[in-house]
Amino acid sequence: MNNSIQPNYHDVTVTCSCGNTFVTKSAMEKDTFNIEVCSACHPFYTGKQKIVDSTGRVDKFNQKYGNMFKR
Repeated sequence: MNNSIQPNYHDVTVTCSCGNTFVTKSAMEKDTFNIEVCSACHPFYTGKQKIVDSTGRVDKFNQKYGNMFKR
């Protein structure tokens, strides 16, 4: 393996907009990286995910097919 063409793989500090920070490895040139969402603040991982349904499609589906899937 030729070391002169390999990227510099080093530690990078990732900072989320919520304030959470963690260290990972990357080949990017910077030592710090800012992100908008992480696993500490993303609704999917925190369990606070909501279904946004402005036209009532979910309710319409549940009324039409809701009893099919209940046991």
